[in-house]
Amino acid sequence: MSTATEKHILVTGGQGQLATSLKMLGGDRVVVVGRPDFDLASSETMATTLDRVKPSVVVNAAAWTAVDLAESEIEGATIANETGPAELARLCAARNIPLIHVSTDYVYAGDKGTPYVETDPVTPQTVYGRTKAAGEQAVLKAQPHSIVLRTSWVYSGHCKNFVRTMVNAGAKNTHLKVVGDQYGNPTSSDDLATAILSIADQVEAGWQDRFAGLYHASGTGETSWHGLAVAALEEAVRHGQAMPVEVAAIRTEDWPTPAKRPQDSRLDCSRLKQVFGISLPEWRDGVARAVDEHFATKPT
Repeated sequence: MSTATEKHILVTGGQGQLATSLKMLGGDRVVVVGRPDFDLASSETMATTLDRVKPSVVVNAAAWTAVDLAESEIEGATIANETGPAELARLCAARNIPLIHVSTDYVYAGDKGTPYVETDPVTPQTVYGRTKAAGEQAVLKAQPHSIVLRTSWVYSGHCKNFVRTMVNAGAKNTHLKVVGDQYGNPTSSDDLATAILSIADQVEAGWQDRFAGLYHASGTGETSWHGLAVAALEEAVRHGQAMPVEVAAIRTEDWPTPAKRPQDSRLDCSRLKQVFGISLPEWRDGVARAVDEHFATKPT
């Protein structure tokens, strides 16, 4: 329970990557919640949690992120990504609690050819992307004191993610195939968490109307999934793991999936810098730190 002088950031998302990073970096000021105690499908659990914690800021890091499964589980994805966040935003507005809501590059089709800015029209190609895009607008409508952060290609040294999957695959296979014609900005969940904590500091100092709205928040620099895989495997070499004999770049059509991935979802993050003074570090630096953490916590 908060005292009159304590300020807590309530973070949804349970054991997810970003929630884990926020707790690791934010310490006691961060209160992480997840199902069943806090459920985006249950307004009662959300209201009860808000009244118990009395946070100064809420960070919604909970989402349906199983992109392919969302194509067949539309109701679940809609609750987690659209109607649940909308209700959370309404509850926050009723209690005058600013909300930071995390979204995705998948709101874009990936056919612009240059990095997307926040004013570009959204054209999601998947159930996941459509529900996240709808969730953004629902949150901003329900709680005017909301900040929506679109991020991309999130990885870390903990939880299940692409970087750890590639390192583990490289330890067991001499030949790997990775999609090489999709481009984006890999984002360390630790770097994103650091940015969110900085935003929370500024919000706690006093809400300003210029804070509200959409922002892009991804790692600096760009690459392909193949480039990200090679970088992770090169970092693993520092820990004594052998580099696979071959890491082949393949085309999107050679690795069919139920959900269509954006071909080029690079994000322009200039607005985040202009308003909050924040730029996320180079993606390659984040990969090095994530791989270090992976090996430090890997069972021997």
